[in-house]
Amino acid sequence: MTKENRGVLSGYRVLDCSIAMAGPFAAQRLGDLGADVIKVEPTTGEWQRHASAGGAAGNRINVSFLSLNRNKRSIAIDLKSPDGKDVLRKLVETADVFLQNYRPGVAGRLGVDYETLSAINPSLVYVSISGYGEDGPYTNRPGQDLLLQAMSGAMRSSGREGEPPVAAGQYLVDAVTASTAFEGVLAALLHRERTGEGQLVTVNMLDSITALQMQELSVFTVGHVPQQRSAEPHAHVYIRAPYGTFRTRDSFIAIAFPPLPEFGKLIGEDSFLTMSSEEHGWTHRDELYRKTQDRLETETTAHWMEVFDGTGIWAGPVYGYEDLVNDPQIAHNGTFVEYDHPTEGRVKTPGFPYKFSVTPPQIYRGAPLTGEHTREVLAESGFDDDAIDALAASGAVSTEQRTAAK
Repeated sequence: MTKENRGVLSGYRVLDCSIAMAGPFAAQRLGDLGADVIKVEPTTGEWQRHASAGGAAGNRINVSFLSLNRNKRSIAIDLKSPDGKDVLRKLVETADVFLQNYRPGVAGRLGVDYETLSAINPSLVYVSISGYGEDGPYTNRPGQDLLLQAMSGAMRSSGREGEPPVAAGQYLVDAVTASTAFEGVLAALLHRERTGEGQLVTVNMLDSITALQMQELSVFTVGHVPQQRSAEPHAHVYIRAPYGTFRTRDSFIAIAFPPLPEFGKLIGEDSFLTMSSEEHGWTHRDELYRKTQDRLETETTAHWMEVFDGTGIWAGPVYGYEDLVNDPQIAHNGTFVEYDHPTEGRVKTPGFPYKFSVTPPQIYRGAPLTGEHTREVLAESGFDDDAIDALAASGAVSTEQRTAAK
């Protein structure tokens, strides 16, 4: 891993007081672009250190934490102690961004709310992430990904009528909220560059997943088209058939709204030859799904991909993660990055979803151990060795490189 930091956000300092996924993922993306991200966590370590997704515990850092906290330094502070609060306020003096996703009201009780910290540093960009908003009737509800997916309405846009709606195969709401917060930070920093003025940026998971459905919800609110699922597992209520995944002789294939006569010729389904895509594609969804399924399951996915190649039919194989990781386009794009971590060994993870010709993102540091950089960060902020030792002795900060239990 190179220590050089030439990213486009080089010179900016971010205090990351967030936990779980949405906040840490947003802060990691800032770090990938060169910001100095200081992860402020309790002396016992951030919650995600102790919750390993998929049971992937790792050596000293579990994979969940490892994947969301590269390009950060860790300082461990007890924010419930007066000395710990003073340490954080000292760090705020030189920070550009402060990011937290405490439950509404917690930041105020800890004395790290926007009003308090902006009084210390008026140019601070303060980002607050919540589940449902800073106030309102749902502020006490748990802001968890599955619950927000369920509330978003998106689950009722696919699958079979009468069967339970199915969640997305990724932590969708967490991911889109992280991207929304990331965008908010960049926009607020641009405003500050022009005016010198900091500001409060609030992001919530409910609004983020709702805004992601700009097109689908506009069909409902403007076009007044209701969500009506089919008996067959059509992939989306607002797209004409055939549209979805279909079993082949050896696996699955995805088909996206082909023109019916041309498609019928290719798969040998004569009834499609006299059908109109724009009419029958909406009114005969179940019939089109069943007939398409009957034809496609007679041959392999590779066979059908060869048949459709060059015809204008939109089709593609249905991948698992192993297929994705080994795909030649993924390799060509450099989608995954590899680096050596001091405790976890050789690490391969998704890299960066953007490229810059002059200031490319890079990995210059893997996920830290708890409090690994406490001394380093405090020394940079003006604390001498005796002061740091006193803070550690009182328990206000931790300078130990703690690890989460497996």
